[in-house]
Amino acid sequence: MQPKFKKSYRFAVKTSLYLTIYVTLLTSVFLFIFYSFNIWYILVLAVSTFIFSFFVTQYRVERFIYKRVKKIYDDLTLLESTSITKGTITTDMKTLTQEIDKFARDKKIEIESLKVREQYRKEFLGNVSHELKTPLFTVQGYILTLLDGAMEDKNLREKYLERASKGVERLGYIVKDLDMITKLEIGDLSLNPEVFNIVELVENVFDMLEMKAAKKRITLTFDTDYSKPIMVNADKERIQQVLANLIVNSIKYGQEKGTTEVSIENLIKNKVIVRVTDNGEGIDKKDLSRIFERFYRVDKSGSRKEGGSGLGLSIVKHIIEAHDEKIYVESEYGVGSEFSFTLEKVE
Repeated sequence: MQPKFKKSYRFAVKTSLYLTIYVTLLTSVFLFIFYSFNIWYILVLAVSTFIFSFFVTQYRVERFIYKRVKKIYDDLTLLESTSITKGTITTDMKTLTQEIDKFARDKKIEIESLKVREQYRKEFLGNVSHELKTPLFTVQGYILTLLDGAMEDKNLREKYLERASKGVERLGYIVKDLDMITKLEIGDLSLNPEVFNIVELVENVFDMLEMKAAKKRITLTFDTDYSKPIMVNADKERIQQVLANLIVNSIKYGQEKGTTEVSIENLIKNKVIVRVTDNGEGIDKKDLSRIFERFYRVDKSGSRKEGGSGLGLSIVKHIIEAHDEKIYVESEYGVGSEFSFTLEKVE
């Protein structure tokens, strides 16, 4: 790699000029005192001294700086910097300073990002451990109780086996959802887009969750009568999962005799926005920024009684983003929540 030298000529010119003036004056005084003074000799001496001094100074200074700058580049290369080693090595101090500053800023951002990821990793592992531990200990407790003699009582046996079965079912939810969210994050879960009627899909989800909503006497409804189909282009199965997760959440945190309302509106020419609104307990402002995180629960105790994997909203966000669409949330504590997402509309 050849060195690229810039703006170092000014230093060489000034240094050569100072040397030339000094040597010329010294020689002029010497000739004036001991020999005859000749202006042409002095001019030739001045020019030759200047040229010689310029090249010697320029070369020596460049080599001196280059060796030390190259050492800096080599040291930075050990840190696997991808930005500072792309171009040729420069001895221009201003350019070098800018590159070093940029490198330092990039490394600072990278270090801060790694710290955030490490903290997130610790929280995630702690959450996974806690979520798996609860149903595992539950199942283990019921099985041990049965083995200790409760198996002889038919009523207890059936009761404990049913509870153990629910614990295993919850474990299955967690493992299945973890597998899905991992595939979504690494882009390994392929989408199968198709054109379908989003109104009909919402009706299907309503039918599927009708009994669950009836237990809390929550009404599942549209905001208006959609007499005409609204066609969208997306992965039908995944969007059904999104709607199911959002509506299940609205039922889970909804008030007795409450309402879960779905509306579908035109956003722009080729986009619709689907809104799922409830009049439930709502979400506190401090929790809004974290509700899409894996295992994050607004209600740390009550939500676990409702079951689920704690990954529903995180999966919803990843599915919508896999469609290159957006998801939004608005909520007021004690009033209710509204989750909305966009989809590509087909005329």
